[in-house]
Amino acid sequence: MTAALFGVERSAKGARWIGRAADDRLALALSQRHALPELVARVLAARGIGLDDAPAFLNPTLRALLPDPSVLRDMDRAAERIARAVTAGEGIAVFGDYDVDGATSTALMTRYLRAVGVEPQIHIPDRIAEGYGPNGQALEKLRAGGAGLVVTVDCGTTAFDALEGAVGVDIVVLDHHTAEPRLPKVAAVVNPNRLDQDPGLGQLAACGVTFLALVALNRTLRKAGLFANRPEPDLMALLDLVALGTICDVVPLTGLNRALVGQGLKVMAQRRNTGLAALADVARVTETVDAYHAGYILGPRINAGGRIGRADLGARLLATEDKAEAARIAALLDEHNVDRKTVEAEVMAAAIAQVEASDAGPVILVAGEGWHPGVVGIVAGRLRERYGRPSCVVGFEGGIGKASGRSVPGVDLGAAVIAARQAGLLLSGGGHRMAAGFTVRQERVAELRAYLTEHIDGQVAAQPGEPMVPLVELDGTLVVEAATVELAETLCRLGPYGAGNPEPRFALPRVRVVAASVVGGGGHVACTLVGPDGGRLRAIAFRCADQPVGQALLRRDALLHVAGTLRLDRWNGNVRVQLFIDDVAPVWGAESA
Repeated sequence: MTAALFGVERSAKGARWIGRAADDRLALALSQRHALPELVARVLAARGIGLDDAPAFLNPTLRALLPDPSVLRDMDRAAERIARAVTAGEGIAVFGDYDVDGATSTALMTRYLRAVGVEPQIHIPDRIAEGYGPNGQALEKLRAGGAGLVVTVDCGTTAFDALEGAVGVDIVVLDHHTAEPRLPKVAAVVNPNRLDQDPGLGQLAACGVTFLALVALNRTLRKAGLFANRPEPDLMALLDLVALGTICDVVPLTGLNRALVGQGLKVMAQRRNTGLAALADVARVTETVDAYHAGYILGPRINAGGRIGRADLGARLLATEDKAEAARIAALLDEHNVDRKTVEAEVMAAAIAQVEASDAGPVILVAGEGWHPGVVGIVAGRLRERYGRPSCVVGFEGGIGKASGRSVPGVDLGAAVIAARQAGLLLSGGGHRMAAGFTVRQERVAELRAYLTEHIDGQVAAQPGEPMVPLVELDGTLVVEAATVELAETLCRLGPYGAGNPEPRFALPRVRVVAASVVGGGGHVACTLVGPDGGRLRAIAFRCADQPVGQALLRRDALLHVAGTLRLDRWNGNVRVQLFIDDVAPVWGAESA
């Protein structure tokens, strides 16, 4: 077993600290060849970036990484069917999911279709009344509204009954969720995770698949002569939506995703999307938007409509060009996000109580009567972060539970949920490696827990006979004086960060905490860290004032080992470096003297 860094076997979060494995010789070579600080080169080496791969990693481009969309099965059929509807003036509807990936995918397709003269119908299912994915009643409503073609985005791969039962409409599926051997019998199913698809693009979010479909559609319409007397839509201007959906769907930010997000964040910084600009204003984002803002500030507000309010608000915000409508929807989403936080906190407290009172094993599955289905996914993600294991949260109403799950690297939760559905334990269910959703009868929960435990056991890393202990992987150690603006700026070159490319986390040993206080309305703790040599660093820990991390920071003149990520703080033209604290551990014994 790898030795615990600084001897931290149980931190304030109950985690074990370990150094992320890296090839020291490769790190040195990367530093020398590419003129990188040794610490930054070590981060690259730990992510398996070779000497020849580093330039493309540091400067990913769509020119180098964007594939021909036709490599995806059914893509040409999908593009031809949509193009035929466009040129014939046929009614088109877009059916999306209620999360950020679904909203961005819906907005992508909608904005493109408007640019070529088509005003599509939009339908986002209500999370409670309709649930996930296409349903017969909604498809019939779209047909009655004039749609001859329905394009489903971020859903549809396993919606056999609804899609095959649709009368009078053709269906094109653009999705990325885990597929089964059988596919629905529709006009086209484009999904990089089809079992008969060549590997290479399976990490794409649905918005990435939708963007590739628009590239293919644009090519098809060009060949058909549609742009002889009108300008082509600006596909690059849509990359802000691709970046937002990709970040928020927590798919790996590697390969093509890295290029899509990198270029998309540049577009987002230009505030060209009316809805995104309005949302940034209401969220009081004044600095340049980066992956953090997209994932933790903008994304939750877009999601809030599908969780607490009207499911279609996010998609309509991202698709509109009307500034007044954008301001109205953005304000409404911001209000819904406040309501969501209140509901989430109540469910989170109850879920933690259940976990603490039980032996969760390799997978956490908690359930409660009346838990709002709009927040179970967020709570599952929080439990995953807190306990370091796959987590599923079920909210029951009338004996039927709607659930969401979040996984950890190395555990394919989507496959486990699909297997449980195929075993007859679920009414419905699906997902991908890192996230899944399902519906279950209340009386089957115990069976489901046992099934998931057996299915997932062995995929998680725990010592035989011992409970799982969350791991905090650290990319290196820093003294306070080394945490400079220059280092933080260099680390920015390694972004965008997210799943598959985690933000570098560093340990600062034996720092004194001074001037600690609770700030904001969310229980955040702001403080100053003072190193052994007197260097000072501003730091903040989020949502932790009543948790062990926050309580440790708030102790007067606490001496701690601190783990966190370096960020640039831009305010009023000034640039400073700040540490975002993830975890802390006390300095024991003679060390603390």
